[in-house]
Amino acid sequence: MISSIKHSPASLAHPSLLRPKTPQLNPGSASVPMIAACSSNRRSPSSLSIGPLHLKQFGFGCEPGSDRPRAASVAASAYEADRADAAVEVGPEAAAQKVKIGVYFAVWWALNVVFNIYNKKVLNAFPYPWLTSTLSLACGSLMMLVSWAVRFAEAPKTDLEFWKALAPVAVAHTIGHVAATVSMSKVAVSFTHIIKSGEPAFSVLVSRFLLGETFPVPVYLSLLPIIGGCALAAVTELNFNMIGFMGAMISNIAFVFRNIFSKRGMKGKSVSGMNYYACLSMLSLLILTPFAIAVEGPKMWAAGWQTAISEIGPNFIWWVVAQSVFYHLYNQVSYMSLDEISPLTFSIGNTMKRISVIVSSIIIFHTPVQPVNALGAAIAILGTFLYSQAKQ
Repeated sequence: MISSIKHSPASLAHPSLLRPKTPQLNPGSASVPMIAACSSNRRSPSSLSIGPLHLKQFGFGCEPGSDRPRAASVAASAYEADRADAAVEVGPEAAAQKVKIGVYFAVWWALNVVFNIYNKKVLNAFPYPWLTSTLSLACGSLMMLVSWAVRFAEAPKTDLEFWKALAPVAVAHTIGHVAATVSMSKVAVSFTHIIKSGEPAFSVLVSRFLLGETFPVPVYLSLLPIIGGCALAAVTELNFNMIGFMGAMISNIAFVFRNIFSKRGMKGKSVSGMNYYACLSMLSLLILTPFAIAVEGPKMWAAGWQTAISEIGPNFIWWVVAQSVFYHLYNQVSYMSLDEISPLTFSIGNTMKRISVIVSSIIIFHTPVQPVNALGAAIAILGTFLYSQAKQ
């Protein structure tokens, strides 16, 4: 029986088969069964043609010339399987994230267009930008207080340091908001946004001369089309108004400082974009209200309100409510977008938003535009896009 078993010359020549060894087993080791199996295979030559062949199908077996099992291949296979599963899981998540950002951008642009349309309608019938700005902040503050009260949104956990850091941001935000509203009460919406597209130029200049920051040469070069395009649009504007022009310029400067103060003051603060803007609106409302009363006053508001109601009718009330609600919503969505995207992507989105506002306002209000004026607007917006690319 024994003589009928055929051995290969390689197996007979292996010294480990001639001198069987007793393996040193470690009771606490997880690889004891594999080592035992390998050793037993070597003591029984007949099992060489059976055992290892089956085990190697699963990545087990003994490495040639040693008692060490092939556990590395098992670990490698498991690792590759985990990577494959992770790739499958990451793919849908990345796609869902892109869809989410796309929805944010679409909603942001749509809300901004609607706000600008209703805001201009209100200002045409009720030329009191200080009260209009106050109502926008008051409506947004009330909406967020109700959302926190009914637990629709979780209220932020803030402290005194949070509000101290937010104070300069709120001052700059208040100035920028009122200045932009004053501008739109005097000139076309499209002209205000063309001038406001020059905000990157003010950002670079303020950061360079007041903060001592330096930028690459492409960033400075991108300012040339921005400044040139805004200047060309201003010179060729048919309904140019100095107050409207200065309001847009002041708004640019104020929002630049708002961004600077926001970056410095909000480091390490764990407040979501939605709640951050809600707190900003409430603090800005407290700052703006006494100034609005001092500049315009209740008597002027009452007289203007009666005139608007008599000329427009009840629809005027809807216009005021709509511009107030949509102002808060579009700003809130923009801050929510910042939680999901990089500042560069946000800057590009803001540039595209201005294009949608300019085009839609020209169509809806039938704003007369000269070809040279349109060229200036296109150059300024192109410069803003180049600036966002150069900043990267």
